[in-house]
Amino acid sequence: MRHRFIFISMTFLGILFASCNDWLDVQPEDQRKEDDMFSHYKGYRNALSGCYAAMGHTSVYGQKLTTSDIELLAGMWEMMDNSGTNYDLTTHNYNDGVRSTIQDIYSKMFNVIVQTNKIIAHAEADGGAFPDEATRSVILGEAYAIRAYCQLDVLRLFGEVPGGDGEKVSLPYSEVKAFDERATRYDFSGYAEKLLTDLKRAEDLLKDNDPIFQYTYSFLNTPAYFEKALEDTYMAYRQSRLNYWAVKALQARTYLYLGRTGEAYAAAKAVIDAKDKENRPVMELSGHTDRGQRRYACPGECLFYLSKHDIKAATSMLAANAFSAERSNLLISVKRLTEKLFPENKDSDSRYTQGWNKQVEVNGLKDMYAAIRKYYYDVDNVTDASLYYEIVPMLRMAEVVLIGIETTPDVQEANKWYADYLLKGCGVAGDDRFTSQTDRLEVLLPEYAREFFAEGQMFYAYKRVGASETLFGEKIAPEDYVLWNCVNTEFNP
Repeated sequence: MRHRFIFISMTFLGILFASCNDWLDVQPEDQRKEDDMFSHYKGYRNALSGCYAAMGHTSVYGQKLTTSDIELLAGMWEMMDNSGTNYDLTTHNYNDGVRSTIQDIYSKMFNVIVQTNKIIAHAEADGGAFPDEATRSVILGEAYAIRAYCQLDVLRLFGEVPGGDGEKVSLPYSEVKAFDERATRYDFSGYAEKLLTDLKRAEDLLKDNDPIFQYTYSFLNTPAYFEKALEDTYMAYRQSRLNYWAVKALQARTYLYLGRTGEAYAAAKAVIDAKDKENRPVMELSGHTDRGQRRYACPGECLFYLSKHDIKAATSMLAANAFSAERSNLLISVKRLTEKLFPENKDSDSRYTQGWNKQVEVNGLKDMYAAIRKYYYDVDNVTDASLYYEIVPMLRMAEVVLIGIETTPDVQEANKWYADYLLKGCGVAGDDRFTSQTDRLEVLLPEYAREFFAEGQMFYAYKRVGASETLFGEKIAPEDYVLWNCVNTEFNP
C-alpha cells in the first residue's frame, strides 16, 4: 500500500504539473475557470501541489537553482573548456546566453509566486471550501511560506549585496495574481519587511494547526500509521511541504542573510531545541547516518525537500557514480577536492569518503576528476525511492545548526553545536574550535561548501559576506553578485 500510495502521488504530481503549466498561462478573461477551481477543497489541494511541482521544475529548484547555474556562479564546478554558457556563468560574463538562462530562472520563479498569490487571495476571501479552519490555515500558511521562499531567492540572486556600498536595486515583491499586472517594487529595507511579514504570517497560520504538532515526521511518512490517524491524508508527508519547523528554519536563513543575527539565532535555536509530544527532538542531524545508508541527499535531516521523481534525469550532468564522463559534465578535479574542499579529515569525513566518486575517467584521463553522488541511487537496489532518493533538499538541519553556531553569543554553545555537527553530520570527532577571538566565518564558510555542494547555497553565502574570492580562488567583483541587469521583466514570458 505504501509504495502504491507514493507512486500514485508522484504520478499525480507529474500530470498535475502539466496541467499546472496551462493554469499558469491563464489570462484574466478566464476568471470563471479560476473561481471554479477554488470553489472546493480539492481545487486548493491541486493548486498547492502545483506550486511544489513548479518549484521542482529544472529551471528553478529542480536543477538551475541547486545543481547547475547557481553553483556555476559560485565557481563550484571546474571548467575544462573556456567557452560556452557554463564557462560564462563561472566567469560572470553576463552575455546574451547567460542573460537568457537567468531570465528563464526569474520568469519561472514568478510563475510559482503568482500561483501562490491566487491561493492566498481565494483562501483569505472565502473559507467555505475548506472542511475546517485548521485545514484552511495549513493551506494558507504553506502558500505564504512558498511565496516567501521564492521571494527570498529573488532577493539573494537579483538584489544588491546586503550592507554593501555597490549598486542599489529595487525589486518586485509580487502579491498580484495576474501575470500582466505589475508587482510593486521595494528597496532592500522595504522588501525585507514584506518578506518577514509573509514568514510571520506563515508561522502564525501553521502554529498548532500543522499535523507536525501531533505526529512525527516519520509517522507522517508511513501510510500504515497516518491512514488510520488522519481524516485528510493530504496532510501527510510533511517533509515534502513547507511545514511549521521548515518555516522557522527559513526564518533563520532569512534573518542571517539580512544581517539580523540576533533574530537568526533565536529562530535557529527554536528549531534545534524543538521537542515533539514525547519530548524527543523534532529533528536531528543525520548526515553521517544517511550517507552510510547511501542516502546522499540526507533525507533524514530535511526539514523540507521537494519530491522529484525524475531526479536522476535532472542531475545526469553530475555523472554521479559513473566510471567515465564527458568534458561537459559538472565535475571538480581530485586535486581541488582533496586540497581545497577537504584539506582535513579525509579518513573520517563521510562527505569525502562516501559523498564523492573520485575515480571518474574523462577523455582517457583516469582518477583525475570527481563526481558528487548527492542525487545518485541504484534504482534496482533501493526501497521507498520517493521518500529517500527522489528528492531535492531545500532546508536541512545542518544549515540550521551552522546558523546557530555562527550567531550564538555563547562560545561554549558554539563549540558544543559544532562538535555535534561534526560527529553526527560528518562522522568526525572534533575539539573546541572557537574562542572569543575566532572569526567563525573562516571556519564555517568552507563548511557550507563541503556540506551544501550541489544544493545551491554557496553563491548566496559569498554574497551575504561580500566575499571577493571563492574557496577555490576565483575572484568575484561586487557587481557580479547583482543579476538584476540580466532580467527584462517579471511577467510571464
